Amino acid sequence: MDGGITLGGALAQIFWYVGEIAFKLVPGTVASLTGTDMSGTGPIPAGLTPIQDPVTTNSIIYFLEKTSSPEKYNSLVSGWGEFVSISMVISLMFAGVIIYCFVLIRQVRHMEHMRFYAAAHPVAKQDIPRTQLRWNRITEQANSENEQNWRLAILEADIMLNELLDLRGYRGDTMADKMKQIQRADFNTVDDAWEAHKVRNQIAHQGSAHQLSARETRHVVGLYEKVFREFKVIE
Repeated sequence: MDGGITLGGALAQIFWYVGEIAFKLVPGTVASLTGTDMSGTGPIPAGLTPIQDPVTTNSIIYFLEKTSSPEKYNSLVSGWGEFVSISMVISLMFAGVIIYCFVLIRQVRHMEHMRFYAAAHPVAKQDIPRTQLRWNRITEQANSENEQNWRLAILEADIMLNELLDLRGYRGDTMADKMKQIQRADFNTVDDAWEAHKVRNQIAHQGSAHQLSARETRHVVGLYEKVFREFKVIE
């Protein structure tokens, strides 16, 4: 826009302002405090006395007004609003990047914690003989001719899956919460687990309204079996 300040102009003003602080105000302050001439051209000019009080915002503005050309100073004053806006945008961008990195680091540390926990508490150290007996009972129920036994087989297999997720370090109020944390690289049969668990939910929520067949029962139990064999829960 006419009479406004461009992004390039604002950045130029920023660099100029930083240069004024770095190469004029700071050396001048050091020279005043130490009573030496930083340029090596002679004694401190008359009227320049050591600083006794902290440097304030007003003193910086006065310094810039006296040491810069009127055109640059007026440009800085007129473009101060744009300078502040650009600074805020840049600051918010950096803040967003910092927050994103912080969240990402926490996620990585959480996954590392679960992997270390799983390594320290492998399923093989649990009561595998008892687990195998439970699975044998499930397969017997799944192969029976009784639909009620089919339902019990799927429900019990889902309980075993929930226990497996706990042993692997996944935490959540529901099975879905736990499985949403699963990384495919660590759990090859996660799709099978999801499919089987959805059937379990239909049985639990719909009751007898969900008609089970022997074929569907064996398919669902087979999905659970794939998961358990991947983690060596069963032989």
